[in-house]
Amino acid sequence: MLFELIRLEFLKSFRSTSFAKSVMVAIFLGFLAIMLLGYLLITGIFLNRILQALAEGQDSIVVLNSGLIFFFLVEFMYRYFLQKLPVIELESLLHLPISKRKIMHMLLGRSFFSPLSIIALILFTPFAFTEISIQYGVAGAVSWLGTLLFISWTLHWFMLWFKQRFEDSLIGVVIVFVILLLGGGSTYMGWFNLGELVAPFFTLAMSSFVPMAIMLVLCFVGYYMAFSYYLNNAYLEDLAKEEEARFVNQSVGFFARFGMAGELANLEWKLIIRHKKSRTFLMLSAFFLLYGTIFYDNPAYQDGPMRNIFIFVGIFITGIFMIQYGQLFLSWNSGYFDFFLSRRDGVKNLVRGKYLLLLSISLLCFLLSIPYVYFGWSFLLIHLATFLFNAGVMIHLIIYLALWKPKPMDLNKGAMFNYEGVGAAQFLMIIPMMVAPYVIYLPFAMFFNFYAGLAALGTVGIVGIIFFNKLSSININRVLKNRYEISSSFRQEL
Repeated sequence: MLFELIRLEFLKSFRSTSFAKSVMVAIFLGFLAIMLLGYLLITGIFLNRILQALAEGQDSIVVLNSGLIFFFLVEFMYRYFLQKLPVIELESLLHLPISKRKIMHMLLGRSFFSPLSIIALILFTPFAFTEISIQYGVAGAVSWLGTLLFISWTLHWFMLWFKQRFEDSLIGVVIVFVILLLGGGSTYMGWFNLGELVAPFFTLAMSSFVPMAIMLVLCFVGYYMAFSYYLNNAYLEDLAKEEEARFVNQSVGFFARFGMAGELANLEWKLIIRHKKSRTFLMLSAFFLLYGTIFYDNPAYQDGPMRNIFIFVGIFITGIFMIQYGQLFLSWNSGYFDFFLSRRDGVKNLVRGKYLLLLSISLLCFLLSIPYVYFGWSFLLIHLATFLFNAGVMIHLIIYLALWKPKPMDLNKGAMFNYEGVGAAQFLMIIPMMVAPYVIYLPFAMFFNFYAGLAALGTVGIVGIIFFNKLSSININRVLKNRYEISSSFRQEL
């Protein structure tokens, strides 16, 4: 029966109208995966030297055991964004005269065969048999490596359950943020060192098989938890919980004040929450709010020319959602663009609604970045100036570039390694986005001082806000002029 299911999946892929494109994409992603896994293997081979360089004079094994928990926190994060859910295949299998239990075992088993499942194996195997085996023997190396593998595989099964259970709810977002803050933030802020607290468990794994046995049991528990949940919800309509539906249908009352454009902004917000790709962009925007912690507390960037990088960081933090979501400006609506085309002022209100949404979330990003004042009041001024510049200038520039031959895309697919809707404009727009703020900032910063550059940047942004209607009409008229060409391109098969 297993081979029959595999045969049906093969026929499904082979008979697809986009089979050739799927093969090309698979070849490209396969080449990319092999290249990345090759880099991981090289890193694993030289891991001991890397650790000795980072922690000179310390035992590499002790250092690695203290940092392993952070590796698994990173694995939790990239699995959250990259790992695909097998439940999407149910639609094509549930009508067949096959036991649901067999279907679930096949889908879960197939999800395990992924490059994500061998990252820990490739990265830590060379270290286990070149360093740990010398001090603790081959048995110690096998026990330690087995513990790491079972932790990684437990995360695989846990993530299958977690994403299906919580991905569309506010609870899931809160859990991910709490894990990120408690895991990485606690050590960064000096509250407690999570690595040192967990290190004894990995140290014990080198002299005892108990940790490996514990993780083996947890791995089976994780599989059973995922299997039971998928089996009990093996009907597509059962996978949408009532409380999750309420969450994704929440309206933003603030938008109602702006007429039809506000109503469309509200609909756009619901689109973001409901669909996987747009929701991933929103999540990434929230995570990138922490981008400033890399630079603002680093002495290397406090004085001299390197201080100018703070402008880019400020543009990035206060405009990250505008940059990510805005670069695919109309592609988000490719599936129903004709609806707006057939309504009076439909396209105009759609564009205005998107403007309103991008500005609102950028304002929210600025407000959420206020705690950076902890590093100094100058960082609050940086974020204020860059937010004004984003709102008055950058938003028009991003949208103007995004309107160059927009492409259709499927909203239900994930954001990672998904290039639907992406064209040459999305790759080229990074250049003017990086150059534009410095064109205003650098002359004043070089001839006067840092704060004069910020004042110039903020002033230009305020002027752009004052003339917002005239500047936005340029992009609105451009959409209206090319609306039939855009509509025709959106009807093309993905």
